[in-house]
Amino acid sequence: MFYLRLLTRTVLLTTLLAVAAPAALAATDDAASADSEAAAGVDVYFEAAPFVPTPDSIVIEMLELARVGPSDYVIDLGSGDGRIVLTAARTFGARGFGVEMDEDLVDLASRSAQQQGIADQVRFVQQDLFALDISDATVVTMYLLPETVNRLRDKLLEELEPGSRIVSHDYPIDGWASERSVELEHEDKVAVTGVARTRLYLYRVPADIAGRWTATLPPGMAEQPVELEFVQRITMVQGRAQIGGQFIPLDETTLNGRRLTFTLPESGARFTGWITNGIIEGMARSADGSHPWRATRQQ
Repeated sequence: MFYLRLLTRTVLLTTLLAVAAPAALAATDDAASADSEAAAGVDVYFEAAPFVPTPDSIVIEMLELARVGPSDYVIDLGSGDGRIVLTAARTFGARGFGVEMDEDLVDLASRSAQQQGIADQVRFVQQDLFALDISDATVVTMYLLPETVNRLRDKLLEELEPGSRIVSHDYPIDGWASERSVELEHEDKVAVTGVARTRLYLYRVPADIAGRWTATLPPGMAEQPVELEFVQRITMVQGRAQIGGQFIPLDETTLNGRRLTFTLPESGARFTGWITNGIIEGMARSADGSHPWRATRQQ
């Protein structure tokens, strides 16, 4: 995303005073000064709403962190002048969609797509990002204020398919452990925010695994079907197996998108499985080799 946008003009101006470079602050004194700063590329006002553009170098870092490729559909929440979506299409071959509240910025992004010859790959609309259906996205990018980022958490979890990637610029999602975070120093950012420091957070939407499952384990581990039970808090998962009337806590349980891994104590077997439509299928690896296993969700 390219913007730090607030809900009211008062908070918008307060935030700008806190993060903008002195030259950008001076640009708010009068309309003539604002036009001058816009021409210089320092900061721009559209309908009294300032935006903080992500430097192009950081745009590349965000898309590389998400490993964007030709099969991806990138949605940018608060797309501004469209540079993330445009770069995703032009440089990484992806399709893209940008949602932005400012009509002038939507028009600017759409014109850029035409000029760059990628209008068939991208689209920009003026809309409230909270009302947008994001379910088709494989990658979501955002550069939003902490309050907005955290208001989006449930929407991201509910609408995106498991395995979808999310990259948040500078602000983490509360209560959601990132798959990876990267701290960078980019001088390009000084002209925009007054500081060089940048942090990017990569998240991957987890499958829903909470509840009870009936599993068929490899020969030698259990002769009868085994009950698995998982407790889940976003990506943090704990589990246990009921074997022969005994509850055995699972070790090293991890959930990454649709991929579940855990170790069954005593047997020493390491289980890997992929979760799809209430079924887990995968392989269990132990000292005597690898064997398939399967589990189905209990109704």
